[in-house]
Formats: sequence, structure tokens, C-alpha cells
Amino acid sequence: MAADIARVFIGFDTKEVVAYHVLAQSIIEHASMPVEMSPIVLSHLEATFTRERNALQSTEFSFSRFLVPYLSGFEGWSLFMDCDMLMRADIAELWALRDESKAVMVVKHDYQPKVDTKFLGQVQTKYEKKNWSSVMLFNNARCRALTPDFVNTATGLQLHQFKWLESDDHIGELPPAWNWLVNEYEHDPAAKNVHFTDGGPYFAEYRNDDYADEWFAMRDRMLHVTQRSA
Repeated sequence: MAADIARVFIGFDTKEVVAYHVLAQSIIEHASMPVEMSPIVLSHLEATFTRERNALQSTEFSFSRFLVPYLSGFEGWSLFMDCDMLMRADIAELWALRDESKAVMVVKHDYQPKVDTKFLGQVQTKYEKKNWSSVMLFNNARCRALTPDFVNTATGLQLHQFKWLESDDHIGELPPAWNWLVNEYEHDPAAKNVHFTDGGPYFAEYRNDDYADEWFAMRDRMLHVTQRSA
């Protein structure tokens, strides 16, 4: 019997390289099960992802994230995460929430962003199902509509509002703690995965936000190496 391995895809953006590595470290430190992590890097997908950049997309993986089921061979389950996050709990807890009756599982946020701009002065777009797609637990076989052709040609709202599903009934719900929006929600010590959605603490203007001290501590551990004693 094959081992149960949490397959995780993390968005990678050349404007915030450190974010990917710190999130990966936080997943590793808290995990109690094997984890397989893959960055979604545009230069790795040149033969598959041919979509032109949209002026409103704030990250390099705004749309390529929807290739996760295809990259997984439309088999098993895969987790997608934005890179501007910090895992504070065991990913095995999240993995245990998989519901085979659903095509995808998300935190169903119901909010309007408090600010009009976010990191690097980018526009904070506002739309129905905002931030649902920043953490997605894909039941890959049920997401066969997400072919490269569709991901390359669909509108942004078709993708991020899950119009590729027959109905919203196919969207399962995860507890809010798994995509806790910093600055949008009050500080919660029980948050399991925090999302620096306005901008990570690696940007100067966000370095004092909630959970920033934990992020910097994780960054320091990510850089750790044991030196030989003198």
C-alpha cells in the first residue's frame, strides 16, 4: 500500500523569493506526515502556460495555480497555497479534511478588503469569492476541466470564481483557521495557517503586522546551519 503523502504546490514569485522558502520551512517543521512540495514557477511552465500577463494580476502565479490538477496527472489530492503564508499547524490536520464528494475545498471568505492597494502599490481587486483560491485542496480527478487550454484562455473570474465547476455545490468548505487573513481578521492565536494577503513582513511596510515576529523567526530557522566547533 502506497504511503499517504501530502502533495503541496506553492506559488513562486520572483518579487518575493524568500516567501516560498519560509512557507516551505514552516510546513516542514510542523508536519507529522511525508510532504512533497513543488514550486509553481513560470519559467518551468513555458511549454504549458502561454497566457499573457494581465495588468491586474498581483503575482506570477495568479492563474498558473489552476494547473495544479493537470500537473498532478488528475490523480489523487493536491494542495495549492499562495507563498505569502506561514503554516502554524500540522498539515496532516488539513489533509485529514479531504472530502471525496467535493472537487475542491477552500476557506469561503465573505469580506471586502479594507485597503485599495497592497504590496508594491498593486491594486487590491475586489470580487465575489475573493481569496477563496489562495488555499485550494484539489480532488484532482474531479477537476478535469482545468486543462492547459482552459487555464490559458478562461477569464480571471471564470478561474477564481470556480466557474469551471458545474455548481458551487462541488466546493467544500475548510475552517477559516487554514487561511487566516492578516489585517482583515483579528489576531487569533489558534490560526493554523496565516495569510499575509496585503503583503508579507519581508516588505518594509508590513514588518510589524500580526504574526510578523513568527515569520522572521521561521526565516532565521530556514537559514540555520550548524558550524563545526572551534
